[in-house]
Amino acid sequence: MPPTLILIRHAQALHNVDSKAYHSLRDPVLTDLGRLQAVELREHLKAALPPDRRIELIVISPMRRAIETCLIALDWVINEGVPVVPDARWQELHPNPCDTGTPREQLAADYPQIDFSLLDPVYPDKISPAGARYRCEKGAVLARAQSALADLYWRTEDVVAVVSHSGFMRTAVTGRRFANADYRVFDFEERDWNQEGEPYRLVEWEWTRGKGGMGRSNEEPVELGEGLPEE
Repeated sequence: MPPTLILIRHAQALHNVDSKAYHSLRDPVLTDLGRLQAVELREHLKAALPPDRRIELIVISPMRRAIETCLIALDWVINEGVPVVPDARWQELHPNPCDTGTPREQLAADYPQIDFSLLDPVYPDKISPAGARYRCEKGAVLARAQSALADLYWRTEDVVAVVSHSGFMRTAVTGRRFANADYRVFDFEERDWNQEGEPYRLVEWEWTRGKGGMGRSNEEPVELGEGLPEE
């Protein structure tokens, strides 16, 4: 049986405060408010997660704001020995400086508690032919979302927590909106194995449907692929 997914948007980062001032800042970190949001999220998740369910794997975007959110909001799980896996497929969409990550060698030095050895070595390239799978083009974005979901579908853990970004999760994974430090819970939709190439789809729990687990998110759904540039 595929795992349940808790999809979490990172807490407030510098570029979320002032786009004019900080969108030119590469891979921005959390603000003071963002760190407080992550603490609030931690306490909420600890209380809200059903007692018979257990987070057994954490997957994160390798961007600093996602890493820092994970290390604060999920420290109680990490301290129990649950692995944290950085996955470039969960990074944000655009090649703007604020949505472009930091090379893995520097990440490994800055966050030694996380193993970056399996992170795609092409990260954070989204522009060259080598980084084509991460381009902000509709086909590439939807394909990497399906690749990421396909891998999670076959995991054996009970619950997988994913810390990612609003743009990617909204337009390519769920069709749902995420406020900073909010989350939604999903199960995989049952698949028809007679339909070749059927996409992996998610069904949201009633618990978070609407405004999200923290009650901060916009309820209006979007169509997958909406607003993404064509090739």
